[in-house]
Amino acid sequence: MEYLEIPVLSNEFVRLEPLRHEHTSDLSQAVRVGELWKTWYTRIPSPAGMDEEIQRRLDLHQDGTMVPFAVIEPSSGRAVGMTTYMAISEEHRRLEIGSTWLSRSVQHTSINPAMKLLMLQRAFEDLECLRVEFRTHWFNHQSRAAIAKLGAKQDGVLRQHEVLSNGTVRDTVIFSIVAGEWPAVMFNLESRLGLTDSLHRSRQNNSQVVS
Repeated sequence: MEYLEIPVLSNEFVRLEPLRHEHTSDLSQAVRVGELWKTWYTRIPSPAGMDEEIQRRLDLHQDGTMVPFAVIEPSSGRAVGMTTYMAISEEHRRLEIGSTWLSRSVQHTSINPAMKLLMLQRAFEDLECLRVEFRTHWFNHQSRAAIAKLGAKQDGVLRQHEVLSNGTVRDTVIFSIVAGEWPAVMFNLESRLGLTDSLHRSRQNNSQVVS
């Protein structure tokens, strides 16, 4: 059951909290910026379909296959996106971080790397995952670049993998981070966010061990 718990995860840049129907209004406003739901190569709910999408994710949580979060911008207290743990396999100690979208108003800010730091930290340190996956559309170049920037490695491409609602067929690009890579990935994310204190403490500890 620990894999299905939905804790509040937070740092100075972002807060992740259990997704609720009370987030519908904020999320409907968030997705309107640039009409984000019209992006053809990914699945993002429209303002009218937001409440239904929240219920779908909550139902999947009840089924034991998804852990849904709302992404909260600390400065405004407003929900600005969604993310989840999905494809959960506690037996094999793996999961996927996916079904993520962020309002265009907060893209290219600290929010995405900060939320990935929180989610990866929980996955590897609290849940003791061996592997965390990311999957995206071949044509979602922004997502592919962002995943690679985390330090994830591309495992491969599933050709002709899914038929989308617009009739096109998705080639799915699979990335992963494995447990042994987590320390370097953590340092990379903390460095990007300017969280140098933890890096300094780690170097001090390593120096003390060597001496």
